[in-house]
Amino acid sequence: MGGLQSLFGGQAKGPPVTNIMFLKTHKTASSTVLNILYRFAETHNLSVALPAGLHVHLGYPRLFLARYVEGIQPQQHFNIMCNHLRFNLPEVQKVMPNNTFYFSILRNPVFQLESSFIYYKTYTPAFLRAPSLDAFLASPRTFYNDSRLLKNVYAKNNMWFDFGFDPNAPRKEGYVRARIAEVERRFQLVLIAEHLDESLVLLRRRLRWALDDVVAFRINSRSARSVTRLAPKTRERARSWCALDWRLYEHFNRTLWRQLHAELGPRRLRGEVERLRARRRELATLCLQDGGAPKNHTQIRDPRLRPYQPGRADILGYNLRPGLDNKTLRVCERLVMPELQYMARLYALQFPEKPRKNIPFLGA
Repeated sequence: MGGLQSLFGGQAKGPPVTNIMFLKTHKTASSTVLNILYRFAETHNLSVALPAGLHVHLGYPRLFLARYVEGIQPQQHFNIMCNHLRFNLPEVQKVMPNNTFYFSILRNPVFQLESSFIYYKTYTPAFLRAPSLDAFLASPRTFYNDSRLLKNVYAKNNMWFDFGFDPNAPRKEGYVRARIAEVERRFQLVLIAEHLDESLVLLRRRLRWALDDVVAFRINSRSARSVTRLAPKTRERARSWCALDWRLYEHFNRTLWRQLHAELGPRRLRGEVERLRARRRELATLCLQDGGAPKNHTQIRDPRLRPYQPGRADILGYNLRPGLDNKTLRVCERLVMPELQYMARLYALQFPEKPRKNIPFLGA
């Protein structure tokens, strides 16, 4: 099974799910999932709820409102919604059909916070004033001010915030359980970044998609040199500081594994994960230069494929193999296209009469 042969095979039984809302949390491998959804939308000519005008987020960090979506009209719905927003169900329901499949993704809050500190270092006041994450977590109240919530959303319980909840709420057991139950009622699936392949296997099963629909390369990942190694004491402090995120993560990590074992069982799960990884290796060999190794942005030849470089992060991308035929090139470009460029591409396709999205770092 080589090349593009399986791109149109391996379909699960039943019609594929095409109405999907993905709550894109921050620094959780969500850009990889976004790429999967953008590709599916483009391949199947589905409508995407994209940010209006020149915006790149759906109103974030403010609570989502339907008017943040380009082209929204009364009684009009979109197929896919997956850009960053702060969840607000009544407004989301104005945009998405009643039969929408809702899912999201979480990451260990210790590593999510470490990534946020690097990525949003120059944007978040609480991080800007802290010389290091160690220093921040040793005395977070020295740097973090509750009253500057919308500026400091990345500095405390950011995933909890993305679900529409208060990141500064007291950690009362009844409140925490009620909010987690709220997420369970609305979201049919919550992926876990540390077990992304297993998560994608279950997502594919729930959506009844073909294997190639969920095969993906890592998008928006950092180089090893921009990842901070955290001491055990710092990790402990991070779990305590982001205790609401930790409860959310622990609950849905357990839930994911319970679902995987109930629906697939250990042996079948291992087989499905290996199929996914084998296909990813095949596509990497087909599409990517130098064995598929991610590249520093200065090494990426095609400027359209260079990812945005925020804060102190060193975001990696890919070079495509030269000489690909047109059909293969289109498939491979979609697999490696950074999210801002892909959003601009879909916007131009969906709203050809409107001015194109401006991606400043591309010189557009």
